[in-house]
Amino acid sequence: MKVRCCIVGGGPAGMMLGYLLGRAGIDVAVLEKHADFFRDFRGDTVHPSTLEVMDELGLIDGFLKLPHQRLQKMDGLFGGTLVRIADLGRLHTKYPFIAFMPQWDFLNFLREAGRRFPSLKVLMNTEGVDLIRRGDTVAGVRATTPDGPIDIEADLTIACDGRHSTVRERADLAVKEFGAPMDVLWFRVGRRADETEDLFARVEPGSMMVTFNRGDYWQCAYVIAKGQYEVVKERGLQALLDDVVRMAPILKSGIADVKSFDDVKLLTVAINRLPRWTRPGLLCIGDAAHAMSPVGGVGVNLAVQDAVATANLLADKLRQGCPSEHELDAVRRRREFPVKMTQAMQVVVQNHIISGALRASGQPLKVPLVLRLITALPWLQGIPARLLAIGVRPEHVHSKAA
Repeated sequence: MKVRCCIVGGGPAGMMLGYLLGRAGIDVAVLEKHADFFRDFRGDTVHPSTLEVMDELGLIDGFLKLPHQRLQKMDGLFGGTLVRIADLGRLHTKYPFIAFMPQWDFLNFLREAGRRFPSLKVLMNTEGVDLIRRGDTVAGVRATTPDGPIDIEADLTIACDGRHSTVRERADLAVKEFGAPMDVLWFRVGRRADETEDLFARVEPGSMMVTFNRGDYWQCAYVIAKGQYEVVKERGLQALLDDVVRMAPILKSGIADVKSFDDVKLLTVAINRLPRWTRPGLLCIGDAAHAMSPVGGVGVNLAVQDAVATANLLADKLRQGCPSEHELDAVRRRREFPVKMTQAMQVVVQNHIISGALRASGQPLKVPLVLRLITALPWLQGIPARLLAIGVRPEHVHSKAA
């Protein structure tokens, strides 16, 4: 197969970029190694920045008809004290809420919407395993399919295959790690219709948990110290569930849904980024270029922003062939600042709030000054809301439809 652009990975960055390039009339193939988009863990927070992109593409009405929940105010219990983390209602934006939607619904929606573009091919069950090279230039992808191997020649290859990117590894691009003090246990607990508590986060000495109302269940993220999963398992499932119910009594009625550690998924937290996002004929974006912490749930939205910026900068150039490496690097130059700023904020939250809480077992927990100020001065609640909802340097669709 020969295409103008081959995108490896059908996550938010890959599917959004595939849609945008297909919309622009670029011959593009998106490779997704699985048969569908279902995963044990995938970020499912769609922030106002992404909702505005969907609006600019004329997709928002159909998108918001998909089942979802909306979050506007983010409240938490910090050592027993109620704090207001953010209020998105204070934002002057068309969609002042975070939409919680299973990521597979988001990706399936983009795939179905993209079927009207004849130049877009989404190849499921197709895994990029190596790069095709001509000298120092990447000239496509070698992939495996249920019917055997296939070579996909491409003027430009774009890695969107996540934080464990095979393409990035084959391109020998070095990753700069920033570390993280925690990992996350991800599980579901049944929810009754009369359970209407709207607490977002709970922080106690030695423990932290976030809960999301997902309609008929609670999605729970239980934070543990980095590398302590085996210690948690040695204590036993019941000890973990007792801690969960003690922190969030509202979960008691549905906690039996967690029957074994098979129902608990470990999310290994990492923050990293590439100093260099390109090789001749190759570009990395999304998690392949910068893995984000789950703090703030911004990973999906940073990936979408990368895709929009890539299409804005490269779609016209791709009509004539592969852009030069300097032209490809324009994506990094555009996106590196918001990535660095977002990661810096995540590191501050991890190291000064989360890490301190996890180390404080058996000690009184003081509410950080910044949370006390935000709670006491409501007008300040728009600041964290803007950082979460809109982010640093949001992107808007400028690439033209064919």
